Amino acid sequence: MNARLALRFESDGGRTRLHVDSQEPPWKVVRAFPQANGGSLVHLHNVSGGVLSGDRLSLDIKLEPGAKAQVTSTGATRLYRSRAGAADSRHCTTISVGEGALLEYLPDALIPFSGSRHVQGTSISMAAGATLFWWEVLAPGRLAAGERFAFERLRVESSVRVAGRLAFREDFSLAPRGRPLARTARMGQYTHMASFCAIQEGRPAALWRELEDKLNQMALHGHWGASMLASNGVMVRGLSTTGRGLPARLIDVWRVARRFLTGEEAVLPRKVY
Repeated sequence: MNARLALRFESDGGRTRLHVDSQEPPWKVVRAFPQANGGSLVHLHNVSGGVLSGDRLSLDIKLEPGAKAQVTSTGATRLYRSRAGAADSRHCTTISVGEGALLEYLPDALIPFSGSRHVQGTSISMAAGATLFWWEVLAPGRLAAGERFAFERLRVESSVRVAGRLAFREDFSLAPRGRPLARTARMGQYTHMASFCAIQEGRPAALWRELEDKLNQMALHGHWGASMLASNGVMVRGLSTTGRGLPARLIDVWRVARRFLTGEEAVLPRKVY
């Protein structure tokens, strides 16, 4: 299935309005919910329940100057077993954050089921004065069903450009059958990986060092660490032996970073199903 969802957020008199420029099944957006800060909260639905082999899903998000948006999902992204001879499934996300705009992109976990093959690409561009808070969670599969890194392969490609300059780039490929992830040099005893990125254009390096220190001083269970990016941001990464507490830990990191960079409290996205 080839499907595209294109969302555009526009600032209008202090409120942010959503425009759905394209919406093809299985993508579905029902409505935008207003937030107290003038922003809009949007839930991404995949009405098929997951990503099937050969699927090509495209998500485009554009924030016009001054817009504020919080984008989340209604549940985990499930990657189903690939059929023999079928192409890898692919999910490509392109995000543009305009001048002075703020985006919180907070999707639920990515869960690759046994036998799945998938490529996930995310490309983000940010203009002057823009702000981004973004997290991702990778699970090992359906642990209750006895799956632990039973997928065939998973490739994740991510990049963020700020005012035309590359601030962050990551490209990794996991193939547990040939290169077991339980090795010490890879994930070792850990089964879940979480990433959090806070970027705001125009801030000095000293501010990012201060935020890095604050985040590293947090008492987070598991193996976590924060590091400055080359410019304009900080990255936090965590490893855990369980996914049960990961959302709460990411929320704690997000709250500290959001208060530090914007002076505002983080507001949890209301979930709808």
